[in-house]
Amino acid sequence: MERFLSELKRRNVLRVAAFYAAAGWLLVQIATQVLPVFEAPTWTMRVVVVAVVLGFPLALVFAWFYELTPEGLKRENEVGRSQSVARSTGRKLDRWIIGVLAAAVVALLANQFVPHKNALGKAIAVLPLVNDTGDPNSEYFSDGLSEELISALAQIKELKVIGRTSSFHFKNSNEESKVIGAALGVGYLLEGSVRKSAGRARIAVNLVRAADGANAWSQIYDRALPDIFAVQAEIAQSVAGALKVALLGEAEKNPDAPSNQNFDAYTAYLQGRYYEQRYTATDLRKAIGFYDAAIRSDPHYALAYAALSKSWWALGDITGEDVAEANRKARAAAERAVAEDPNSAEGHSALGQILVSVDRNAKGAEAEFRRAAELAPASADPKIGLSSIIGDFGQIEEAVELLQQAVRLEPLSTNAHFDLARLLTSVGRYDEAAQSARKAIELQPGGAGTWEMLALVEAKRGDGEAALKAAAQETDPDWRAYAMALAQQARGDAVAADAALNALIAGHSDDMSFQIAAVYAFRGDADKTFEWLDQAYEKHDPGVMAIIDNPFTRELRSDPRFAAFCKKVGLPSP
Repeated sequence: MERFLSELKRRNVLRVAAFYAAAGWLLVQIATQVLPVFEAPTWTMRVVVVAVVLGFPLALVFAWFYELTPEGLKRENEVGRSQSVARSTGRKLDRWIIGVLAAAVVALLANQFVPHKNALGKAIAVLPLVNDTGDPNSEYFSDGLSEELISALAQIKELKVIGRTSSFHFKNSNEESKVIGAALGVGYLLEGSVRKSAGRARIAVNLVRAADGANAWSQIYDRALPDIFAVQAEIAQSVAGALKVALLGEAEKNPDAPSNQNFDAYTAYLQGRYYEQRYTATDLRKAIGFYDAAIRSDPHYALAYAALSKSWWALGDITGEDVAEANRKARAAAERAVAEDPNSAEGHSALGQILVSVDRNAKGAEAEFRRAAELAPASADPKIGLSSIIGDFGQIEEAVELLQQAVRLEPLSTNAHFDLARLLTSVGRYDEAAQSARKAIELQPGGAGTWEMLALVEAKRGDGEAALKAAAQETDPDWRAYAMALAQQARGDAVAADAALNALIAGHSDDMSFQIAAVYAFRGDADKTFEWLDQAYEKHDPGVMAIIDNPFTRELRSDPRFAAFCKKVGLPSP
Protein backbone atom coordinates (compact mmCIF):
# COMPACT_ATOMS: atom_id res chain seq x y z
CA MET A 1 0.00 0.00 0.00
CA GLU A 2 2.86 2.37 0.84
CA ARG A 3 4.45 1.75 -2.56
CA PHE A 4 1.06 2.24 -4.26
CA LEU A 5 0.47 5.60 -2.52
CA SER A 6 4.00 6.66 -3.40
CA GLU A 7 3.34 5.82 -7.04
CA LEU A 8 0.06 7.78 -6.99
CA LYS A 9 1.99 10.82 -5.82
CA ARG A 10 4.80 10.34 -8.36
CA ARG A 11 2.34 10.07 -11.25
CA ASN A 12 0.42 13.17 -10.01
CA VAL A 13 -2.81 11.18 -9.72
CA LEU A 14 -3.67 12.81 -6.39
CA ARG A 15 -3.00 16.29 -7.77
CA VAL A 16 -5.16 15.55 -10.81
CA ALA A 17 -7.93 14.37 -8.45
CA ALA A 18 -7.73 17.60 -6.44
CA PHE A 19 -7.64 19.75 -9.57
CA TYR A 20 -10.56 17.90 -11.20
CA ALA A 21 -12.71 18.07 -8.05
CA ALA A 22 -12.16 21.82 -7.71
CA ALA A 23 -12.68 22.53 -11.41
CA GLY A 24 -15.78 20.29 -11.55
CA TRP A 25 -17.36 22.03 -8.57
CA LEU A 26 -16.63 25.43 -10.13
CA LEU A 27 -18.16 24.33 -13.45
CA VAL A 28 -21.37 23.16 -11.75
CA GLN A 29 -21.65 26.46 -9.85
CA ILE A 30 -21.22 28.48 -13.04
CA ALA A 31 -23.77 26.31 -14.88
CA THR A 32 -26.25 26.76 -12.03
CA GLN A 33 -26.07 30.53 -12.45
CA VAL A 34 -25.79 30.77 -16.24
CA LEU A 35 -28.20 28.14 -17.60
CA PRO A 36 -31.37 29.71 -16.07
CA VAL A 37 -30.49 33.02 -17.76
CA PHE A 38 -30.86 31.31 -21.14
CA GLU A 39 -33.96 29.38 -19.99
CA ALA A 40 -32.15 26.11 -20.69
CA PRO A 41 -34.20 22.94 -20.07
CA THR A 42 -33.76 21.37 -16.63
CA TRP A 43 -32.15 18.27 -18.13
CA THR A 44 -29.14 20.32 -19.27
CA MET A 45 -28.13 20.88 -15.63
CA ARG A 46 -28.39 17.16 -14.99
CA VAL A 47 -26.20 16.49 -18.04
CA VAL A 48 -23.51 18.83 -16.66
CA VAL A 49 -23.53 17.14 -13.24
CA VAL A 50 -23.50 13.61 -14.67
CA ALA A 51 -20.68 14.52 -17.08
CA VAL A 52 -18.59 15.94 -14.23
CA VAL A 53 -19.16 12.85 -12.06
CA LEU A 54 -18.45 10.36 -14.84
CA GLY A 55 -15.35 12.28 -15.90
CA PHE A 56 -13.70 11.96 -12.47
CA PRO A 57 -12.64 8.28 -12.63
CA LEU A 58 -11.66 8.72 -16.27
CA ALA A 59 -9.35 11.59 -15.33
CA LEU A 60 -7.69 9.44 -12.62
CA VAL A 61 -7.19 6.50 -14.97
CA PHE A 62 -5.74 8.84 -17.60
CA ALA A 63 -3.33 10.37 -15.06
CA TRP A 64 -2.16 6.89 -14.00
CA PHE A 65 -1.42 5.58 -17.49
CA TYR A 66 -0.21 8.72 -19.28
CA GLU A 67 2.40 11.43 -18.69
CA LEU A 68 2.65 14.83 -20.33
CA THR A 69 6.16 15.21 -21.73
CA PRO A 70 7.83 17.98 -23.82
CA GLU A 71 7.18 15.72 -26.83
CA GLY A 72 3.49 15.35 -25.97
CA LEU A 73 1.42 12.65 -24.26
CA LYS A 74 3.11 9.29 -23.76
CA ARG A 75 2.26 6.06 -21.99
CA GLU A 76 3.83 6.20 -18.51
CA ASN A 77 5.70 2.92 -19.01
CA GLU A 78 7.35 4.37 -22.13
CA VAL A 79 8.99 7.23 -20.19
CA GLY A 80 12.21 6.47 -18.35
CA ARG A 81 12.64 7.75 -14.80
CA SER A 82 15.53 9.94 -15.93
CA GLN A 83 13.35 11.48 -18.66
CA SER A 84 10.25 11.99 -16.54
CA VAL A 85 9.08 15.54 -15.91
CA ALA A 86 6.31 14.46 -13.52
CA ARG A 87 7.76 16.60 -10.72
CA SER A 88 7.68 19.73 -12.91
CA THR A 89 4.14 18.87 -14.06
CA GLY A 90 3.16 18.46 -10.42
CA ARG A 91 4.33 21.98 -9.57
CA LYS A 92 2.28 23.34 -12.50
CA LEU A 93 -0.76 21.41 -11.26
CA ASP A 94 -0.27 22.92 -7.80
CA ARG A 95 -0.48 26.39 -9.30
CA TRP A 96 -3.58 25.43 -11.29
CA ILE A 97 -5.23 23.98 -8.18
CA ILE A 98 -4.58 27.21 -6.27
CA GLY A 99 -5.98 29.27 -9.16
CA VAL A 100 -9.15 27.17 -9.47
CA LEU A 101 -9.73 27.21 -5.72
CA ALA A 102 -9.35 31.00 -5.72
CA ALA A 103 -11.91 31.26 -8.51
CA ALA A 104 -14.23 28.92 -6.60
CA VAL A 105 -13.99 31.11 -3.49
CA VAL A 106 -14.77 34.21 -5.58
CA ALA A 107 -17.79 32.47 -7.14
CA LEU A 108 -19.02 31.37 -3.72
CA LEU A 109 -18.69 34.85 -2.25
CA ALA A 110 -20.38 36.41 -5.27
CA ASN A 111 -23.26 33.99 -4.99
CA GLN A 112 -23.70 34.77 -1.31
CA PHE A 113 -23.13 38.50 -1.14
CA VAL A 114 -23.55 40.07 -4.59
CA PRO A 115 -27.19 40.97 -5.36
CA HIS A 116 -28.47 39.15 -8.43
CA LYS A 117 -31.81 38.76 -10.10
CA ASN A 118 -33.81 35.66 -9.36
CA ALA A 119 -35.31 34.27 -12.56
CA LEU A 120 -38.24 32.88 -10.57
CA GLY A 121 -38.90 36.37 -9.20
CA LYS A 122 -40.31 37.33 -12.58
CA ALA A 123 -42.39 34.21 -13.03
CA ILE A 124 -45.95 33.98 -11.75
CA ALA A 125 -48.90 31.61 -11.81
CA VAL A 126 -52.51 32.67 -11.32
CA LEU A 127 -54.20 29.96 -9.29
CA PRO A 128 -57.96 29.49 -9.86
CA LEU A 129 -59.82 32.03 -7.76
CA VAL A 130 -62.12 30.41 -5.23
CA ASN A 131 -65.86 30.78 -5.81
CA ASP A 132 -67.09 32.23 -2.50
CA THR A 133 -70.60 32.84 -3.78
CA GLY A 134 -71.91 29.57 -2.41
CA ASP A 135 -73.63 28.81 -5.72
CA PRO A 136 -71.92 26.15 -7.91
CA ASN A 137 -73.59 27.74 -10.93
CA SER A 138 -71.34 30.78 -10.40
CA GLU A 139 -68.19 28.71 -10.78
CA TYR A 140 -67.86 29.90 -14.36
CA PHE A 141 -67.38 33.48 -13.15
CA SER A 142 -64.46 32.78 -10.78
CA ASP A 143 -62.81 30.46 -13.33
CA GLY A 144 -63.34 32.98 -16.10
CA LEU A 145 -61.93 35.84 -14.05
CA SER A 146 -58.85 33.71 -13.30
CA GLU A 147 -58.31 33.17 -17.01
CA GLU A 148 -58.75 36.86 -17.73
CA LEU A 149 -56.11 37.73 -15.13
CA ILE A 150 -53.72 35.30 -16.81
CA SER A 151 -54.40 37.06 -20.10
CA ALA A 152 -53.95 40.53 -18.58
CA LEU A 153 -50.72 39.64 -16.79
CA ALA A 154 -49.32 38.10 -19.96
CA GLN A 155 -49.08 41.67 -21.32
CA ILE A 156 -46.50 42.61 -18.69
CA LYS A 157 -43.01 42.95 -20.08
CA GLU A 158 -40.36 40.59 -18.68
CA LEU A 159 -42.95 38.64 -16.69
CA LYS A 160 -43.30 34.92 -17.35
CA VAL A 161 -46.94 33.90 -16.82
CA ILE A 162 -47.88 30.23 -16.56
CA GLY A 163 -50.82 29.23 -18.75
CA ARG A 164 -54.30 28.12 -17.76
CA THR A 165 -53.84 24.38 -18.17
CA SER A 166 -50.98 24.19 -15.69
CA SER A 167 -52.40 26.72 -13.21
CA PHE A 168 -55.80 25.04 -13.13
CA HIS A 169 -54.09 21.74 -12.36
CA PHE A 170 -54.06 22.98 -8.76
CA LYS A 171 -57.74 23.92 -8.57
CA ASN A 172 -59.17 22.80 -5.22
CA SER A 173 -55.68 21.64 -4.25
CA ASN A 174 -54.33 21.73 -0.70
CA GLU A 175 -50.70 21.65 -1.83
CA GLU A 176 -48.33 24.08 -0.13
CA SER A 177 -47.19 27.12 -2.07
CA LYS A 178 -43.62 25.82 -2.14
CA VAL A 179 -44.74 22.60 -3.86
CA ILE A 180 -46.87 24.48 -6.40
CA GLY A 181 -44.12 26.99 -7.11
CA ALA A 182 -41.59 24.22 -7.71
CA ALA A 183 -43.97 22.30 -9.99
CA LEU A 184 -44.73 25.38 -12.09
CA GLY A 185 -41.27 26.94 -11.93
CA VAL A 186 -42.44 30.28 -10.52
CA GLY A 187 -41.46 32.55 -7.66
CA TYR A 188 -44.92 34.04 -7.06
CA LEU A 189 -48.50 32.84 -6.93
CA LEU A 190 -51.58 35.03 -7.34
CA GLU A 191 -54.50 33.56 -5.44
CA GLY A 192 -57.76 34.79 -4.04
CA SER A 193 -61.53 34.52 -4.06
CA VAL A 194 -64.58 35.99 -5.77
CA ARG A 195 -68.01 36.70 -4.35
CA LYS A 196 -70.71 37.91 -6.74
CA SER A 197 -74.12 39.14 -5.63
CA ALA A 198 -76.66 41.90 -6.31
CA GLY A 199 -74.82 43.25 -9.37
CA ARG A 200 -71.50 43.59 -7.55
CA ALA A 201 -68.34 41.52 -7.28
CA ARG A 202 -65.97 41.37 -4.31
CA ILE A 203 -62.55 40.16 -5.45
CA ALA A 204 -59.85 39.45 -2.88
CA VAL A 205 -56.38 38.75 -4.31
CA ASN A 206 -53.09 37.90 -2.64
CA LEU A 207 -49.62 37.83 -4.16
CA VAL A 208 -47.71 35.08 -2.36
CA ARG A 209 -44.02 34.19 -2.45
CA ALA A 210 -43.96 30.55 -3.43
CA ALA A 211 -40.80 29.70 -1.51
CA ASP A 212 -42.16 30.46 1.95
CA GLY A 213 -45.85 31.31 1.48
CA ALA A 214 -45.27 34.87 2.70
CA ASN A 215 -47.80 37.46 1.58
CA ALA A 216 -46.06 40.02 -0.66
CA TRP A 217 -49.16 42.08 -1.46
CA SER A 218 -52.92 41.86 -1.08
CA GLN A 219 -55.93 43.90 -2.09
CA ILE A 220 -59.71 43.70 -2.01
CA TYR A 221 -61.77 45.11 -4.90
CA ASP A 222 -65.48 45.79 -4.47
CA ARG A 223 -66.93 46.89 -7.79
CA ALA A 224 -70.13 46.98 -9.78
CA LEU A 225 -70.09 44.13 -12.29
CA PRO A 226 -69.92 46.34 -15.40
CA ASP A 227 -66.59 47.67 -14.03
CA ILE A 228 -65.04 44.20 -14.03
CA PHE A 229 -62.85 44.95 -17.05
CA ALA A 230 -61.22 47.92 -15.30
CA VAL A 231 -60.67 45.80 -12.17
CA GLN A 232 -58.70 43.19 -14.13
CA ALA A 233 -56.38 45.84 -15.54
CA GLU A 234 -56.06 47.40 -12.09
CA ILE A 235 -55.02 44.09 -10.54
CA ALA A 236 -52.46 43.54 -13.30
CA GLN A 237 -51.01 47.00 -12.66
CA SER A 238 -50.83 46.33 -8.91
CA VAL A 239 -49.08 42.99 -9.36
CA ALA A 240 -46.63 44.62 -11.76
CA GLY A 241 -45.80 47.23 -9.15
CA ALA A 242 -45.32 44.55 -6.49
CA LEU A 243 -42.92 42.66 -8.75
CA LYS A 244 -41.20 45.88 -9.90
CA VAL A 245 -41.42 45.09 -13.59
CA ALA A 246 -42.36 47.36 -16.48
CA LEU A 247 -45.55 47.15 -18.53
CA LEU A 248 -45.68 46.73 -22.26
CA GLY A 249 -48.38 49.35 -22.37
CA GLU A 250 -51.08 50.98 -20.35
CA ALA A 251 -53.11 47.74 -20.35
CA GLU A 252 -56.22 49.84 -19.89
CA LYS A 253 -58.34 47.57 -22.07
CA ASN A 254 -58.79 43.90 -21.30
CA PRO A 255 -57.91 42.14 -24.59
CA ASP A 256 -60.65 39.58 -23.98
CA ALA A 257 -63.41 42.11 -23.27
CA PRO A 258 -66.33 42.54 -25.72
CA SER A 259 -65.92 45.32 -28.25
CA ASN A 260 -68.84 47.22 -26.69
CA GLN A 261 -67.84 46.43 -23.07
CA ASN A 262 -71.20 44.62 -22.73
CA PHE A 263 -71.21 42.73 -19.45
CA ASP A 264 -73.92 40.29 -20.58
CA ALA A 265 -71.75 39.31 -23.56
CA TYR A 266 -68.78 38.85 -21.26
CA THR A 267 -70.76 36.73 -18.79
CA ALA A 268 -72.06 34.49 -21.58
CA TYR A 269 -68.52 34.11 -22.93
CA LEU A 270 -67.20 33.05 -19.50
CA GLN A 271 -70.01 30.52 -19.17
CA GLY A 272 -69.13 29.14 -22.59
CA ARG A 273 -65.47 28.82 -21.60
CA TYR A 274 -66.47 26.98 -18.42
CA TYR A 275 -68.37 24.29 -20.34
CA GLU A 276 -65.93 24.13 -23.26
CA GLN A 277 -63.12 23.11 -20.90
CA ARG A 278 -65.08 20.01 -19.89
CA TYR A 279 -64.88 18.79 -23.49
CA THR A 280 -67.83 16.41 -23.55
CA ALA A 281 -70.48 16.47 -26.27
CA THR A 282 -73.13 17.70 -23.81
CA ASP A 283 -70.90 20.43 -22.42
CA LEU A 284 -69.73 21.53 -25.85
CA ARG A 285 -73.35 22.02 -26.92
CA LYS A 286 -73.90 24.16 -23.82
CA ALA A 287 -70.76 26.13 -24.63
CA ILE A 288 -72.01 26.77 -28.18
CA GLY A 289 -75.29 28.09 -26.77
CA PHE A 290 -73.50 30.53 -24.49
CA TYR A 291 -71.14 31.70 -27.25
CA ASP A 292 -74.16 32.34 -29.48
CA ALA A 293 -75.67 34.39 -26.65
CA ALA A 294 -72.45 36.37 -26.27
CA ILE A 295 -72.48 37.16 -29.99
CA ARG A 296 -76.11 38.27 -29.84
CA SER A 297 -75.12 40.75 -27.12
CA ASP A 298 -72.08 41.88 -29.08
CA PRO A 299 -72.12 40.96 -32.81
CA HIS A 300 -68.48 42.12 -33.11
CA TYR A 301 -67.08 39.95 -30.28
CA ALA A 302 -64.08 38.36 -32.06
CA LEU A 303 -63.04 36.17 -29.13
CA ALA A 304 -66.52 34.66 -28.88
CA TYR A 305 -66.49 33.81 -32.60
CA ALA A 306 -63.08 32.12 -32.20
CA ALA A 307 -64.29 30.09 -29.22
CA LEU A 308 -67.49 29.19 -31.09
CA SER A 309 -65.39 27.89 -34.00
CA LYS A 310 -63.29 25.65 -31.76
CA SER A 311 -66.35 24.26 -29.99
CA TRP A 312 -68.14 23.42 -33.26
CA TRP A 313 -65.04 21.68 -34.61
CA ALA A 314 -64.53 19.74 -31.36
CA LEU A 315 -68.19 18.67 -31.27
CA GLY A 316 -67.98 17.20 -34.77
CA ASP A 317 -64.63 15.59 -34.00
CA ILE A 318 -65.63 13.74 -30.82
CA THR A 319 -69.17 12.73 -31.86
CA GLY A 320 -68.70 11.99 -35.55
CA GLU A 321 -72.23 13.32 -36.07
CA ASP A 322 -73.05 15.90 -38.76
CA VAL A 323 -69.32 16.52 -39.14
CA ALA A 324 -69.67 18.44 -42.42
CA GLU A 325 -72.21 20.84 -40.91
CA ALA A 326 -70.17 21.27 -37.72
CA ASN A 327 -67.07 22.06 -39.78
CA ARG A 328 -69.03 24.52 -41.93
CA LYS A 329 -70.14 26.43 -38.83
CA ALA A 330 -66.65 26.23 -37.35
CA ARG A 331 -65.16 27.72 -40.52
CA ALA A 332 -67.70 30.53 -40.68
CA ALA A 333 -67.08 31.47 -37.04
CA ALA A 334 -63.28 31.41 -37.45
CA GLU A 335 -63.39 33.59 -40.55
CA ARG A 336 -65.72 36.02 -38.78
CA ALA A 337 -63.36 36.18 -35.77
CA VAL A 338 -60.43 37.20 -37.97
CA ALA A 339 -62.61 39.66 -39.92
CA GLU A 340 -63.78 41.34 -36.69
CA ASP A 341 -60.26 41.52 -35.26
CA PRO A 342 -57.29 40.75 -37.56
CA ASN A 343 -55.07 40.82 -34.44
CA SER A 344 -56.98 38.08 -32.63
CA ALA A 345 -54.56 35.25 -31.87
CA GLU A 346 -57.49 33.00 -30.95
CA GLY A 347 -59.14 33.75 -34.28
CA HIS A 348 -56.04 32.84 -36.28
CA SER A 349 -55.59 29.64 -34.23
CA ALA A 350 -59.21 28.64 -34.88
CA LEU A 351 -58.81 29.25 -38.61
CA GLY A 352 -55.55 27.29 -38.62
CA GLN A 353 -57.36 24.34 -37.04
CA ILE A 354 -59.94 24.32 -39.84
CA LEU A 355 -57.33 24.64 -42.58
CA VAL A 356 -55.26 21.71 -41.37
CA SER A 357 -57.97 19.32 -40.15
CA VAL A 358 -60.72 19.98 -42.69
CA ASP A 359 -59.03 21.40 -45.80
CA ARG A 360 -55.70 19.59 -45.41
CA ASN A 361 -54.16 22.93 -46.31
CA ALA A 362 -51.08 22.61 -44.15
CA LYS A 363 -49.28 25.64 -45.62
CA GLY A 364 -52.28 27.87 -45.00
CA ALA A 365 -52.58 26.50 -41.47
CA GLU A 366 -48.89 27.18 -40.82
CA ALA A 367 -49.36 30.84 -41.76
CA GLU A 368 -52.33 31.15 -39.39
CA PHE A 369 -50.57 29.50 -36.46
CA ARG A 370 -47.43 31.57 -37.02
CA ARG A 371 -49.53 34.72 -36.95
CA ALA A 372 -51.22 33.54 -33.74
CA ALA A 373 -47.83 32.81 -32.15
CA GLU A 374 -46.60 36.30 -33.09
CA LEU A 375 -49.71 37.93 -31.62
CA ALA A 376 -49.61 35.90 -28.39
CA PRO A 377 -45.93 35.12 -27.63
CA ALA A 378 -46.78 34.35 -23.99
CA SER A 379 -49.38 31.72 -24.94
CA ALA A 380 -48.51 28.04 -25.27
CA ASP A 381 -51.44 26.97 -27.47
CA PRO A 382 -50.30 28.63 -30.76
CA LYS A 383 -46.82 27.17 -30.26
CA ILE A 384 -48.28 23.69 -29.82
CA GLY A 385 -50.44 24.11 -32.94
CA LEU A 386 -47.55 25.49 -34.99
CA SER A 387 -45.20 22.71 -33.85
CA SER A 388 -47.67 20.11 -35.08
CA ILE A 389 -47.78 21.71 -38.53
CA ILE A 390 -44.06 22.24 -39.08
CA GLY A 391 -43.30 18.83 -37.58
CA ASP A 392 -45.46 17.36 -40.33
CA PHE A 393 -43.36 19.36 -42.81
CA GLY A 394 -40.22 17.70 -41.45
CA GLN A 395 -38.96 20.76 -39.55
CA ILE A 396 -38.69 18.62 -36.45
CA GLU A 397 -35.93 20.45 -34.59
CA GLU A 398 -37.84 23.76 -34.79
CA ALA A 399 -41.01 21.96 -33.72
CA VAL A 400 -39.18 20.51 -30.71
CA GLU A 401 -37.95 23.98 -29.73
CA LEU A 402 -41.50 25.37 -29.95
CA LEU A 403 -42.81 22.58 -27.73
CA GLN A 404 -40.03 23.17 -25.21
CA GLN A 405 -41.07 26.84 -25.11
CA ALA A 406 -44.69 25.73 -24.65
CA VAL A 407 -43.68 23.45 -21.77
CA ARG A 408 -41.95 26.37 -20.06
CA LEU A 409 -45.21 28.33 -20.30
CA GLU A 410 -47.43 25.32 -19.54
CA PRO A 411 -45.25 22.89 -17.52
CA LEU A 412 -48.28 20.75 -16.69
CA SER A 413 -49.74 20.50 -20.21
CA THR A 414 -50.23 16.82 -21.03
CA ASN A 415 -50.61 17.58 -24.75
CA ALA A 416 -47.31 19.47 -24.94
CA HIS A 417 -45.36 16.69 -23.22
CA PHE A 418 -47.13 14.06 -25.34
CA ASP A 419 -46.28 15.78 -28.64
CA LEU A 420 -42.74 16.47 -27.47
CA ALA A 421 -42.21 12.77 -26.70
CA ARG A 422 -43.24 11.77 -30.23
CA LEU A 423 -41.04 14.32 -32.00
CA LEU A 424 -38.01 13.58 -29.82
CA THR A 425 -38.44 9.92 -30.69
CA SER A 426 -38.45 10.81 -34.39
CA VAL A 427 -34.98 12.36 -34.10
CA GLY A 428 -33.58 9.60 -31.90
CA ARG A 429 -33.46 11.50 -28.61
CA TYR A 430 -34.95 8.56 -26.75
CA ASP A 431 -34.01 9.42 -23.16
CA GLU A 432 -35.60 12.86 -23.44
CA ALA A 433 -38.60 11.36 -25.24
CA ALA A 434 -39.15 8.81 -22.48
CA GLN A 435 -38.90 11.58 -19.88
CA SER A 436 -41.60 13.61 -21.69
CA ALA A 437 -43.82 10.54 -22.08
CA ARG A 438 -43.53 9.73 -18.38
CA LYS A 439 -44.39 13.34 -17.53
CA ALA A 440 -47.56 13.05 -19.65
CA ILE A 441 -48.43 9.84 -17.77
CA GLU A 442 -47.78 11.53 -14.43
CA LEU A 443 -50.11 14.39 -15.36
CA GLN A 444 -52.83 12.16 -16.79
CA PRO A 445 -52.20 8.51 -15.80
CA GLY A 446 -55.55 7.33 -17.15
CA GLY A 447 -55.48 9.49 -20.28
CA ALA A 448 -56.01 7.78 -23.61
CA GLY A 449 -52.73 7.23 -25.43
CA THR A 450 -50.32 8.30 -22.69
CA TRP A 451 -48.93 4.81 -21.96
CA GLU A 452 -49.07 4.06 -25.69
CA MET A 453 -46.64 6.91 -26.28
CA LEU A 454 -44.15 5.48 -23.79
CA ALA A 455 -44.53 2.08 -25.48
CA LEU A 456 -43.80 3.75 -28.83
CA VAL A 457 -40.63 5.36 -27.46
CA GLU A 458 -39.36 2.10 -25.97
CA ALA A 459 -40.23 0.13 -29.10
CA LYS A 460 -38.32 2.55 -31.33
CA ARG A 461 -35.41 2.45 -28.88
CA GLY A 462 -35.42 -1.35 -29.20
CA ASP A 463 -36.40 -2.24 -25.63
CA GLY A 464 -39.24 -4.66 -26.34
CA GLU A 465 -39.84 -5.69 -22.73
CA ALA A 466 -40.16 -2.09 -21.56
CA ALA A 467 -42.48 -1.38 -24.50
CA LEU A 468 -44.66 -4.38 -23.63
CA LYS A 469 -44.85 -3.32 -19.98
CA ALA A 470 -45.98 0.17 -20.99
CA ALA A 471 -48.46 -1.13 -23.58
CA ALA A 472 -50.12 -3.38 -21.00
CA GLN A 473 -50.89 -0.30 -18.85
CA GLU A 474 -52.59 1.68 -21.64
CA THR A 475 -56.19 2.33 -20.54
CA ASP A 476 -57.73 2.94 -23.97
CA PRO A 477 -58.36 -0.40 -25.77
CA ASP A 478 -57.79 1.10 -29.25
CA TRP A 479 -54.43 2.62 -28.39
CA ARG A 480 -53.50 -0.47 -26.38
CA ALA A 481 -53.96 -2.62 -29.51
CA TYR A 482 -51.59 -0.34 -31.44
CA ALA A 483 -49.05 -0.26 -28.59
CA MET A 484 -49.13 -4.06 -28.31
CA ALA A 485 -48.41 -4.46 -32.03
CA LEU A 486 -45.36 -2.19 -31.70
CA ALA A 487 -44.16 -3.80 -28.47
CA GLN A 488 -44.38 -7.38 -29.72
CA GLN A 489 -42.51 -6.40 -32.88
CA ALA A 490 -39.79 -4.79 -30.77
CA ARG A 491 -39.49 -7.97 -28.70
CA GLY A 492 -38.64 -9.95 -31.83
CA ASP A 493 -41.22 -12.68 -31.21
CA ALA A 494 -42.56 -13.22 -34.74
CA VAL A 495 -45.59 -15.27 -33.65
CA ALA A 496 -46.66 -12.77 -30.98
CA ALA A 497 -45.97 -9.83 -33.32
CA ASP A 498 -48.12 -11.33 -36.09
CA ALA A 499 -50.93 -12.04 -33.64
CA ALA A 500 -50.88 -8.50 -32.26
CA LEU A 501 -50.87 -6.95 -35.73
CA ASN A 502 -53.71 -9.20 -36.91
CA ALA A 503 -55.72 -8.19 -33.83
CA LEU A 504 -55.11 -4.50 -34.62
CA ILE A 505 -56.25 -4.98 -38.22
CA ALA A 506 -59.31 -7.02 -37.24
CA GLY A 507 -60.52 -4.42 -34.78
CA HIS A 508 -59.39 -1.15 -36.34
CA SER A 509 -58.98 -1.38 -40.11
CA ASP A 510 -61.53 1.43 -40.50
CA ASP A 511 -60.35 3.91 -37.86
CA MET A 512 -56.59 3.24 -37.41
CA SER A 513 -55.32 2.72 -40.95
CA PHE A 514 -52.37 5.05 -40.40
CA GLN A 515 -51.33 3.24 -37.22
CA ILE A 516 -51.46 -0.08 -39.08
CA ALA A 517 -49.23 1.45 -41.76
CA ALA A 518 -46.81 2.58 -39.04
CA VAL A 519 -46.57 -0.96 -37.65
CA TYR A 520 -45.80 -2.33 -41.11
CA ALA A 521 -43.13 0.37 -41.48
CA PHE A 522 -41.63 -0.78 -38.18
CA ARG A 523 -41.60 -4.33 -39.54
CA GLY A 524 -39.74 -3.14 -42.64
CA ASP A 525 -42.57 -4.06 -45.03
CA ALA A 526 -42.66 -1.06 -47.37
CA ASP A 527 -45.30 -2.50 -49.75
CA LYS A 528 -47.80 -3.09 -46.96
CA THR A 529 -46.98 0.29 -45.46
CA PHE A 530 -47.93 2.20 -48.60
CA GLU A 531 -50.97 -0.03 -49.14
CA TRP A 532 -52.32 1.00 -45.72
CA LEU A 533 -51.26 4.63 -46.21
CA ASP A 534 -53.43 4.73 -49.32
CA GLN A 535 -56.33 3.28 -47.33
CA ALA A 536 -55.79 5.90 -44.63
CA TYR A 537 -55.87 8.65 -47.25
CA GLU A 538 -59.10 7.33 -48.77
CA LYS A 539 -60.71 7.18 -45.33
CA HIS A 540 -59.64 10.77 -44.53
CA ASP A 541 -57.49 9.59 -41.62
CA PRO A 542 -55.79 12.78 -40.31
CA GLY A 543 -52.80 10.65 -39.31
CA VAL A 544 -51.49 10.71 -42.89
CA MET A 545 -50.32 14.28 -42.31
CA ALA A 546 -47.74 12.90 -39.85
CA ILE A 547 -46.01 10.61 -42.37
CA ILE A 548 -42.78 12.67 -42.28
CA ASP A 549 -42.43 13.04 -38.50
CA ASN A 550 -43.87 9.68 -37.44
CA PRO A 551 -40.93 7.71 -35.95
CA PHE A 552 -41.69 4.66 -38.12
CA THR A 553 -43.03 5.87 -41.47
CA ARG A 554 -40.25 8.48 -41.78
CA GLU A 555 -37.76 5.61 -42.13
CA LEU A 556 -39.13 5.08 -45.67
CA ARG A 557 -38.11 8.55 -46.89
CA SER A 558 -35.73 7.12 -49.49
CA ASP A 559 -38.56 5.16 -51.18
CA PRO A 560 -39.85 7.04 -54.29
CA ARG A 561 -43.41 6.29 -53.18
CA PHE A 562 -42.83 8.35 -50.03
CA ALA A 563 -42.33 11.62 -51.94
CA ALA A 564 -45.29 10.81 -54.16
CA PHE A 565 -47.54 10.24 -51.16
CA CYS A 566 -46.37 13.48 -49.52
CA LYS A 567 -47.30 15.35 -52.69
CA LYS A 568 -50.72 13.69 -52.72
CA VAL A 569 -51.56 14.85 -49.18
CA GLY A 570 -50.11 18.33 -49.68
CA LEU A 571 -46.84 17.94 -47.79
CA PRO A 572 -43.40 19.02 -49.05
CA SER A 573 -41.13 16.25 -50.30
CA PRO A 574 -38.60 15.41 -47.59
